[in-house]
This record gives sequence, structure tokens and C-alpha cells, in this order.
Amino acid sequence: MATRNLVINDPVGIHARPAAQFAQAVTASACNVTIAKEGGNAVPAGSILSIMGLGIKQGDTVVINVEGDDADTCADKLIGILANAA
Repeated sequence: MATRNLVINDPVGIHARPAAQFAQAVTASACNVTIAKEGGNAVPAGSILSIMGLGIKQGDTVVINVEGDDADTCADKLIGILANAA
């Protein structure tokens, strides 16, 4: 299992485009992935609606948990998607 934390820097938070890119990458992986606001409940990261439902804004910290083969590589890729979203 791999866990990654990231502070969201995008001024509009996680909006539709990065949520879609993130969910597509999760679906393409063979891993089980959840995402949550720090201190909140985790949701399945393969669902755009679940991600959008978290209401993640600029300055919020997200926690990504990845289970499965190659979890570290998958987690790093997913963090990269959110870190480079704009």
C-alpha cells in the first residue's frame, strides 16, 4: 500500500478536468485507489462524481491511498496529475 499527501495549489481546486484525468488514470491502473480530504472520508478515486463531491479547494490537503501491484509508481503518477493540474 502506498499513501501520498498533496496540498492543492490550483486556484479553483480540483475541478472537472483534473478530476476526469485522475479518474481515468485510476481506472487504467490495476490498483485500488481512494482519495480524501485530509481528515475526511475516503471515496473511490475512479469516480469523477465522487472526486468532485469532495469539494476540494485551493489549500486543501488530499490523501491518496493506493493498493495493488506497483502501488508506489501508481501513487506517484496520480500525485503528478493533481500537482500539474491547472
